[in-house]
Amino acid sequence: MSAIHALLRDSIDYAGLFPPAGLGMSEAVANYASYRTGPHAWALGRFVVPAGRLVELEQATEGLLPPSNGWRIAALLASDPTRELEAIGEFNCRHAAEGAGAAAVDVVEAKADSAEAAERLLARIPGYLQPYIEIPVSSDPAPLAAAVGRAGGRLKVRTGGVTADAFPSAADLARFLRTAVQAGVPFKATAGLHHPLRAEYRLTYEPGSACGTMFGFLNLFLATAFVSAGMDDAAVERLLEERDRPALRFDPGGVEWRGRRIDLETLRRTRESGIISFGSCSFTEPIADLQSLDLL
Repeated sequence: MSAIHALLRDSIDYAGLFPPAGLGMSEAVANYASYRTGPHAWALGRFVVPAGRLVELEQATEGLLPPSNGWRIAALLASDPTRELEAIGEFNCRHAAEGAGAAAVDVVEAKADSAEAAERLLARIPGYLQPYIEIPVSSDPAPLAAAVGRAGGRLKVRTGGVTADAFPSAADLARFLRTAVQAGVPFKATAGLHHPLRAEYRLTYEPGSACGTMFGFLNLFLATAFVSAGMDDAAVERLLEERDRPALRFDPGGVEWRGRRIDLETLRRTRESGIISFGSCSFTEPIADLQSLDLL
């Protein structure tokens, strides 16, 4: 396995329903079905959908779901977790009853802004679902991260959005990475991560859209690996802000960044117990960018 495959296997959770893509259900479902059978399916993660739209998802996937090796789905909880969790259970039961295993929700995602709120929410989530709790990172995330970890949850960090003020600072993101790694709580990231490297990009797909400085998903995944290997905070921030492609050297045995090296085994451990995935409303854009950088 190459270093880029070890770093990014199963990493891109497809969120085509969400901004800035904002696709309709039928189009997003057709895209995901296509990606699952395409040459880069190795990088594809879960299909992300609001829990309140699971029936709509079922209708759109009629005739598309495979008889085995089914779709893995991440459902976002919103204002009525009790009803939404019931809907998830009903969805899974319907598909299990069909005997095909064609689709299953195995991950739920929600938000909490305090340890108490996280604990209350996690206590309601059944054991067959892996919860990810999105927490704010503008202040010290340690108390919330510890509460989520104690309850068996995982963390979620928002790394951008469709406005410039939705992006955290590199210092806040580096602090989150260290907190999650030190607490032993795996996490995923979402928003503003369409591109591999830190740079200025358009914030939406609208003509004339404003530009903003986005984090790169390679920066984020590698920063997590280097935090696990003991890198200090100042260097982690520099890595999160790295824009120079030649500064990253991938080879069959690992990755090197400005004289610092991570081997394949560290990359694998990082993906198993550190950063699990990132949500992106595009799958083709990250893949095309990796190809343009001669990484695929």
